[in-house]
Amino acid sequence: MKPTASTTGTVIHDVFRRAYERGDRPALVDLRGGHVYGYRRLVTEVTRAASGLVRRGARRDQVVGVHVSTAGAQTLATHTVLAAGGVAAPIDPALKPEEMAAWLRACDARTLITTPDLAETAIQAAEASRVRQVISLGPALDTIDFRTLLTLEPTALPALDAKRQDALVLAGGRLSHAGLLGRMAELDLPVRLAESDVVLATWLPDGGCDLLALVGLSVSKGALVVAAGGADLPGTSYDFSVTVVTGPGGTLERVR
Repeated sequence: MKPTASTTGTVIHDVFRRAYERGDRPALVDLRGGHVYGYRRLVTEVTRAASGLVRRGARRDQVVGVHVSTAGAQTLATHTVLAAGGVAAPIDPALKPEEMAAWLRACDARTLITTPDLAETAIQAAEASRVRQVISLGPALDTIDFRTLLTLEPTALPALDAKRQDALVLAGGRLSHAGLLGRMAELDLPVRLAESDVVLATWLPDGGCDLLALVGLSVSKGALVVAAGGADLPGTSYDFSVTVVTGPGGTLERVR
């Protein structure tokens, strides 16, 4: 299933419009999560999972909490939500269950996507909110396995209005598709990413949008992201011939 023409001008269109033609080239190496996502695999899983989410009752503009611990999980979960017409609410994994439940209630989230290592906290928070289903990117007690979404009968994805559709709910307010694309463009200004670039990302998933914008920017440009999960592991830059690194304050720096 490919993104439809109705996604034109949205984050999904800008990030994945050339993903199929890039085939099995690696798009994201998630060192902490232990996964390598090729371009075709990434866009295929996003669109199939989005279809499954719609099958399970997701509706346009519905808020879905994203409570995950790795860059790969955040990328897959958030873009699945956006492709399904929803609004993703990134959640800081450091939040306590009661803090997380309060945020879910404030967002009026009805679905929550998490990872197995955070599932216990996610379940506790869901029980104290209006969340009706918790989906885990891997087996976890009392959750729906994300892989189940990939097996459901495909259905059409909703048309998206690029001019009015929100993409994210953040602590500071809502961010539209245009706003997230703007953050991607802002990150790109000092480095001008190209297909030959390898970006070392040491940022972790949190309640903000910088890591999402970075991965989205890199995929849209055909570059490779190596997500190191909080630290530049010894030898990583050399092993992957890194050309761009993340810096403090949500900035990128070209190193070669």
